[in-house]
Amino acid sequence: MSISPLARVASNSVVEPGVVLGAHVSIGPFCVISAGVVIGEGTIVGSHSVINGLTTIGRDNTIGQYASIGEVNQDLKYANEPTKLVIGDRNQIGTKSTLHRGTIQGQGTTLIGNDNRFLDGVHIGHDCVVGNGTLMGDNSGLAGHVILDDGAQVGFLCAIHQFCVLGAHARVADQSGVVQDIPPFVMAYGNHASPTGVDVNAAAFLALEARQQDFVHTLYSMLYQQSLSIDEVKIAVKASLSDFAIAAVYERFFAHSARGIIR
Repeated sequence: MSISPLARVASNSVVEPGVVLGAHVSIGPFCVISAGVVIGEGTIVGSHSVINGLTTIGRDNTIGQYASIGEVNQDLKYANEPTKLVIGDRNQIGTKSTLHRGTIQGQGTTLIGNDNRFLDGVHIGHDCVVGNGTLMGDNSGLAGHVILDDGAQVGFLCAIHQFCVLGAHARVADQSGVVQDIPPFVMAYGNHASPTGVDVNAAAFLALEARQQDFVHTLYSMLYQQSLSIDEVKIAVKASLSDFAIAAVYERFFAHSARGIIR
């Protein structure tokens, strides 16, 4: 066990041998932190939370009460292999959220980036890859193997099907069910979710220069108004990489997309 003398652990919490706690970590009352867990400097863990498995948590995260972090995943093939959950820095994880470790059938690791905000009751399934600066509303869930790219937003009471890809800065409206991939900057709503336009109010979109914004609109038109094939759009994106920096975001999306896009 390696616990910084500057860490604070409530007297009625259980911290097993082998746990690493950085400076200024705070573990609230009635928590259980299992062997193999590493928690970085400044992270706060709310009361009644359980953190187990080979879980690594970075700096300055906030974990709400009754959270379950690094728990055994819900894949029936899982046989207690030494898989992982890795969480970056400055994430806000809400009350009663559940984040599961990966599987060997996937990549072996559930990976969470930095500066994400997960509200109460959020579920992130095994082998998910969450980028940076994302938002998930209350009681929404990602099934296994989902990719949630940088800046993507998921409303409350949403369900994202396994293996779906939500592109950078995509936005899913409240109470939606997503069963196919959503391209970058596209807004979607419904069950099953369908496209409703470009999110022109996204901070990342507003930060683009006008010609880059026009390119985003052009790709949306190609996908949803001109009804071109995905292969034709991929060719257009590849041809635009040298002229439009934002095209790289779409190239990354298409490289991972395998379920087809929402229509």
